[in-house]
Amino acid sequence: MIESKGKAFRRLLKDEPYVFTGGVYSPLDAQIAEKVGIKAIYLSGYSVAMANGWPDMGFLTQTEVARIASMVAGAVDVPVIADADDGYGNALSTLRTVQEMIKTGVAGIHLEDQRFPKRCGHIAGKVCVSREEALGKYRAAVDVRNRLDPDFFIIARTDAYGAVGGSLEEAIARGRLYADAGVDSVWAELSNASREPAIEFAQAMRKTHPDLPLSFNYSSSFKWSSDSNPLTFKELGELGYKFIFITLFAAHAGMYATWNALEELAKDQEQAQWRLEKAKAGHPTESHHVMARVAHFQELEKQYIPGTEERIKGSHGFDDKRMH
Repeated sequence: MIESKGKAFRRLLKDEPYVFTGGVYSPLDAQIAEKVGIKAIYLSGYSVAMANGWPDMGFLTQTEVARIASMVAGAVDVPVIADADDGYGNALSTLRTVQEMIKTGVAGIHLEDQRFPKRCGHIAGKVCVSREEALGKYRAAVDVRNRLDPDFFIIARTDAYGAVGGSLEEAIARGRLYADAGVDSVWAELSNASREPAIEFAQAMRKTHPDLPLSFNYSSSFKWSSDSNPLTFKELGELGYKFIFITLFAAHAGMYATWNALEELAKDQEQAQWRLEKAKAGHPTESHHVMARVAHFQELEKQYIPGTEERIKGSHGFDDKRMH
């Protein structure tokens, strides 16, 4: 029997000192992450929103995100944790969101305690719902999880630290309440790269919930490299942060590369393409046919579709055995 993705993710958290990953926004990025050895994937809501032309301010709908989550989960074998924002409404909306996200094949999701429509935790103006309303959402999420897929992993994110009227004390209090409601992990969204809030939150949670794995956003909003003593993944793991993700890692890498290449194209025309070809020579991403797994699907064609071998031999184009 094939292991469920939720069970696979839980096993990773148990077996590894910590699980780290970079946020992705497409099936191709997820496949690249898997190929280079990343053990779990985070589908970033901000990245998905930005890839579709919007900021992370509640513009994308549940059905849009679920569709992309399904495509990402179906493209890889490693477990995927997806950003499910604030559940896209109230507790009943959250109930349906969990149900739909379970259908996608992702290993789990995270849900936020912001007021609808949510916004990125690092955009000013965020407001949290009351503790009671948030607890209703998380209880609904846990009940659906328990009924449909007990292995499905639910992360409760609290934005109370940087929200209007918020504080670290409020984030800790909410983290404890959400853990008591039955979620599998708690994530406190912080406002900068400072060590102190991350350490204090982890220590407080360990006092009351020592076995609860914590989640940590090693956020692309912060300048970790400018810090004189930045937190490392190893340190975070030792604090109890067992799932660590750089939310917009693939988006930043992709934007940087694409901007530079297209700027060169605008300036240098065909020579930009020549330079790109030379720069990628011998790199694993050199051939888009290889990255798209064309040879694999050609083999499936040969297995299931009569006359495939003759058609391939009788035409020009990519054939893994003849042409790369």
